[in-house]
Amino acid sequence: MRRILAPMLASVLLLAACGGSGGGEEEAASGVSVNTKFGSVEVPQDPQKVVALGWGDAETALALGVQPVGASDWVEFGGKGVGPWAQDLYDQAPEIIATMEPDFEKIAALEPDLILDTKSSGEQKRYDRLSEIAPTVGAPEGGDNYLTTMDQQVDLVSQALGREDEGKKVLKDLDKKFDAVRGAHPEFDGKSVSVAAKTSEGWGAYVEGSERVQFMEKLGFTQSKNVAALKPEGFTATVSEEKLNDLDADLLVAFPIYIPDTDITKDAAFKRIPAVEDGHALVLTEDLNDVRQAFSLNSVLSASYAADKMPELVADALK
Repeated sequence: MRRILAPMLASVLLLAACGGSGGGEEEAASGVSVNTKFGSVEVPQDPQKVVALGWGDAETALALGVQPVGASDWVEFGGKGVGPWAQDLYDQAPEIIATMEPDFEKIAALEPDLILDTKSSGEQKRYDRLSEIAPTVGAPEGGDNYLTTMDQQVDLVSQALGREDEGKKVLKDLDKKFDAVRGAHPEFDGKSVSVAAKTSEGWGAYVEGSERVQFMEKLGFTQSKNVAALKPEGFTATVSEEKLNDLDADLLVAFPIYIPDTDITKDAAFKRIPAVEDGHALVLTEDLNDVRQAFSLNSVLSASYAADKMPELVADALK
């Protein structure tokens, strides 16, 4: 559960310094400065070899017209490391890089001139090691523990790639889509929602600022006060089996991670949650895997896909 619900980087031995192409003085002078929690980062103009390591960074770059040469696959799509909505945006598959414990030698071998790590743990050690390889745009202030918002992610990536106009456009287009969804479903407005996942180790609820809660808020929902009162551990809060009623809300969205769907759907304690008893629960089961992955990643591309697929599922759960 820790690996999925509250990821923490393991200690990593510093590897021998590897030569990345950070650009010469003339190139750096013509680049841009991007502000992050680690300070201002000088990025070369028009980077050609981009490695996208943060949660959703690869799809964000693709949305802006840039194909990373290396990328991390956080929700385990396989293949090119992106969802079906983004597969065709690659001419050539990227080198897939491990997520919480990236292979720094593999990254350096790609000779990147820019590393994107805007949505990650935000740990100084990780950032320092990546910065030895190439200019690295890490998390923004307040973005630790994978709590970088979509707007922050797009802003950081678009600045780093010199594509700010494109960044504003993709966000504007997505906002229009969510506006249309809310207009079509006024019943979503102001309803409370809890989003939770179950693994072999138990339950965790997603906290305010996490991607899944952000998505539901875009639909018009508000975070459950019960969940808001829980103590966060990264981007989730542990919920014991004895206190599953803390997940109660006008709508409960739940999904399994590395366990059978029936470990939720046939869970007696889950069934006793008032929202479940009243039929106001949406379980994202294996047959909804594409939707579940899109909802979980919440990149500017996957959120657009989820905004097409999720509303009817949600509406049915609220009836």
